[in-house]
Amino acid sequence: MKKGIPNGCATAYQRAIREQRYRISSHANEEMSEDNLVAEDVENVILRGRILRKFTRDPRGTRYEAAGDTRDGRRARVMCRFLPSGVLLVITAYEDEE
Repeated sequence: MKKGIPNGCATAYQRAIREQRYRISSHANEEMSEDNLVAEDVENVILRGRILRKFTRDPRGTRYEAAGDTRDGRRARVMCRFLPSGVLLVITAYEDEE
């Protein structure tokens, strides 16, 4: 985990994935479709990847960017945040071509 990102945050995101308390936005579904990603790839990135950045200036709430590998070994990134209900919202997910 990168310096400055609280370890408990990653744990909360991972717990939401394990408990199936997440939702993939329509925007994320479109981006995932373009890059041939599926929900299991998003789960893999969050469960086995790492949080790269924290964004706090969004009026809708703090969001995080995670990076990791898909099931087939491609690099991908996932942007997500918790909704007030405690559900993890996947805002976007895409193949990392860097």
